[in-house]
Amino acid sequence: MRFDPAAVEGPYLRDLLAQPRALEDTVAALCHVSAPANLGGFDRIVLTGMGASYHALQPLQIQLVEHGFPAVAYETSELIYYYPAVLTARTLLIAVSQSGRSVEIVRLLDAAAGRVRIVGVTNTPDSPLAMRADFTLPTDAGAESSVSCKTYVATLAALAWLGETLCGGDRKQVEAALREAAPAVESYWSGWEAKVGTLVELLDGVRALFVTGRGTSMAAAGLGGLTLKESAHFHAEGMTCSAFRHGPFEMVGPDVFVLVFAGDPQTAALNEGLVRDVRQAGGKAALAGTETEDSIFRIPRTAPAVRPIVEVLPVQMISLALAALAGHQPGKFRLLTKVTTIE
Repeated sequence: MRFDPAAVEGPYLRDLLAQPRALEDTVAALCHVSAPANLGGFDRIVLTGMGASYHALQPLQIQLVEHGFPAVAYETSELIYYYPAVLTARTLLIAVSQSGRSVEIVRLLDAAAGRVRIVGVTNTPDSPLAMRADFTLPTDAGAESSVSCKTYVATLAALAWLGETLCGGDRKQVEAALREAAPAVESYWSGWEAKVGTLVELLDGVRALFVTGRGTSMAAAGLGGLTLKESAHFHAEGMTCSAFRHGPFEMVGPDVFVLVFAGDPQTAALNEGLVRDVRQAGGKAALAGTETEDSIFRIPRTAPAVRPIVEVLPVQMISLALAALAGHQPGKFRLLTKVTTIE
């Protein structure tokens, strides 16, 4: 199939190309935020969000645990109905929501009122989350048309700043690192038309797609599966590399594509091994990392705090290719709305 860039023109593509500006504006805003006060004395940290907001919490949870904090993560709806007992007077609740007004977030705010201290991370300054949190960390991604992309990368930047702050790190250092994000994203999207065209050829005939990783890369893996379903109406799954070996590997064949994130150094060799094994079994696989030869899956080399941001970029590029193959305008909702209002 010959790729015509006009086939993917629309609000979603414009949001994707606006990600560098969203990161610039968010990082500039973060540099003027004062560290949160009166949030000490907690015995656990609960992280919560839905969809892209939930997946964005993965790197923060790992960072907090590595620094000795008892941090757990729950989807907001599950937290409300099945884990409310974790919300005590000594809980610090970090709630993430692009809109700040999804139905689950509003229910959580009602349930947690007066019981816990809340840090809210949102792109909407006049939202219930922003207004009712004890400390609000704003993103400045601007209005977003459909599938979460620029709000997602902006959220990752804000959470990297928050993690460094809570762990007593050097805020100036993480702010300097985050300034790398915008130019890194812009460099990856340079020449996007050729990259999508190559992906159209690579993915033609693929019927199942898996996005896999470990550790902090699970942010991009989880978001990747969600993004491909939402933006391209293509069934894809995000999971750990080890979970893929525990069952889904049986599906491997010429019509299966597996994207594997090279990820953190301690498990990079395991992840590279998965790519080799999928190919040996007759499937299609690619490694997304800084060392891969293929420019489509080669992400810019950045500081560790920025890597979760750039890891999602190949998945976004894939979403355009799959939408083009299906003749579907990428990112156009058919059944959903931007803000979920029904549980």
